[in-house]
Amino acid sequence: MDALPFGPLLTDRTAHLCVDMQNVFAEETPWHTPWMARVLPVVARIAERHPSRTIFTRFIPPCRPDQMPGSWQRYYERWRGLTLERIDPRLIELVPPLAALAPPAEVIDKRVYSPFSEPQLSALLRRRGIESLVITGAETDVCVLAAVLDAVDLGYRVVLATDALCSSSDATHDALLTLYHNRFSQQIETARSETILACWD
Repeated sequence: MDALPFGPLLTDRTAHLCVDMQNVFAEETPWHTPWMARVLPVVARIAERHPSRTIFTRFIPPCRPDQMPGSWQRYYERWRGLTLERIDPRLIELVPPLAALAPPAEVIDKRVYSPFSEPQLSALLRRRGIESLVITGAETDVCVLAAVLDAVDLGYRVVLATDALCSSSDATHDALLTLYHNRFSQQIETARSETILACWD
């Protein structure tokens, strides 16, 4: 089993940030992410190890496109059927195996790609003295990407669980893993879930 590059152990100053594992991406919707069913058991295994140190995020659309700024209005005109005034509210919820863990897991709602756009997340991490983030979720090349780069900018140790990430695009998922490994190797660690769990007591 491979070791993590920057230290053999993840301490009690580690949190699991699980990005947007919601029904809207798991089910047959215009935002369906086919891999989610495949990675869900892995994500659940990580979350179940330390549910009280897990933070789930949810991507919450506006009621109407005009409630968002700039290019987000064009985005939600394209996906108007998924705005809150039209979508089935159940689709916004976390997938059931993960929803069952909250609480003690925390849930933070966000309006844009990065969860760090919500001050509540940084405040929670500071309050808990978190220094390292194990990141899982969807999609590798959209919201996970935004979360990872913001976490790097803020100086967190970032550990990506490569078998607990999913995308609707194989090509860009693979490209992002290559990018993380080759261009951010001093700030992003990539490892499979079994390695991460072995290092996180």
